Amino acid sequence: MNGSALHCRQRAVTILAVDDSAPTLQMLSSQLEEEGYSVIPATNGMEAMEIITSSPESIDTILLDRMMPGMDGMEVTRRILQDQRLKYIPIIMQTAADKPEEISEGIKAGVFYYLTKPVERRMLLSVVSSAIKEIEQRRALEAEMKRHHMSFGLISELKSRYKSLEEAESLASFLANCFPDAQRALTGISELLINAVEHGNLGISYDTKTTLLESNQWQGEITKRLQEPIYADKQVEVIFEKQYDTYFLQITDQGNGFDWKKYLQLDPSRASHNHGRGIAMANMLAFDSLIYNQKGNQVTAIMEAKKTVAEP
Repeated sequence: MNGSALHCRQRAVTILAVDDSAPTLQMLSSQLEEEGYSVIPATNGMEAMEIITSSPESIDTILLDRMMPGMDGMEVTRRILQDQRLKYIPIIMQTAADKPEEISEGIKAGVFYYLTKPVERRMLLSVVSSAIKEIEQRRALEAEMKRHHMSFGLISELKSRYKSLEEAESLASFLANCFPDAQRALTGISELLINAVEHGNLGISYDTKTTLLESNQWQGEITKRLQEPIYADKQVEVIFEKQYDTYFLQITDQGNGFDWKKYLQLDPSRASHNHGRGIAMANMLAFDSLIYNQKGNQVTAIMEAKKTVAEP
């Protein structure tokens, strides 16, 4: 996410922190409040659900303990993801259950952020920052998407080119309206368009982005590279096409490509990283399938319109 209009906010970021251990809850709350976040504590799953369902718009991110008596973190996750009002709020699962298969279970359930107990302060703040950027980006894109809304169902083919992250975000909110489930498509389109700029045309590697985010230099590096002669003329080509009940979005960058295979699913070993989940989210949540070319500089995202069977 870039630093454009996505940071316009009228209130403090609010995090719902859920843990049955009072000392742990106090420690997490203190560390987050020191960074300027507003924290709402909950000591069990039932209390957490009561808080979030009573005021869903006030919660920006959920920091959720997995192992709790009664309603555990996995059950809370399932209930949140079944609620259309709540399903796009980022969930950060914090747990002592750090086996790859247990983390994989959470990822498959829809948890894309993980922290392993005991939670280290730097990692906590890094992952929380990433989750907050995700929800802020989504809300800004949703607002722009609504402004674009018109008779998008009439569009059967569309071609476009763009260069910057700002252009990627604007185009994502426009294109989402062309799909049968705009809310579902929105995050996936945004992630793929942004990926084509930063990792494609600008050649920023996974490890380099990790370092840039940790040193708060990512936005500056993006701006600098966009102005350098080697990158300045590179564009991303986007083609949208609707064929009957199937919707295609092809995105082609001018980069050297990458090993896309390991990013289609979120590897448990990367679950606590401060980035690297965008392609997996697009593949697992937004689209029915993603198809990359061998080089990795072109991806085709496919969504099938869901048919409703009439009752006899």
